[in-house]
Amino acid sequence: MVRYALFPTPLGDCGIAWRNDRVVATRLQDKSPADTIHRLAARTGGTRGEPPIAIRRAIASMTALLAGERTDLTHILCDFGGIDGFAAQVYSATRAIPAGETATYGAIASQLGDKRLARNVGQALGQNPLPIIVPCHRVIGVGGRLTGFSAAGGVATKLKMLEVEGAQLGSAPRLFDDLPLAAKAPR
Repeated sequence: MVRYALFPTPLGDCGIAWRNDRVVATRLQDKSPADTIHRLAARTGGTRGEPPIAIRRAIASMTALLAGERTDLTHILCDFGGIDGFAAQVYSATRAIPAGETATYGAIASQLGDKRLARNVGQALGQNPLPIIVPCHRVIGVGGRLTGFSAAGGVATKLKMLEVEGAQLGSAPRLFDDLPLAAKAPR
């Protein structure tokens, strides 16, 4: 039987659903806690419950990460039942990206054997049932481009999560980057 609960984080009330000691779904805060509960219940068919110790530990780790600690969440046991093989590979590769770092969709696709599957990687991450644990916010476009993010707030939420983790996007600023383009033109 699947159970779910809300838990407070610095980014709002998030949701978690579990079966025994394995997480089956998570949600970043939606427009309201009631929306988060509704969407989590609809996705999992679960009912509200009191998290067992393994799930309380998962919640503590996710909360620490969202508070800015570079916490590793790979110890959290997940139930990937019903997820197709390609998506499971994408989620596994994404879980390996450390807090504060990013990878591109193309890099994940290359890691899985074919850089041309970058769009498929993006589609799999768009269906990610375990945001935070499967840190899809750490996967970005070429050149540091922040592309779509399916959580409430979209790309702004993705950017906030990356900022909390201390991720560097793009290259470090160069000496004249703050000058208008006309001032940079050679004479």
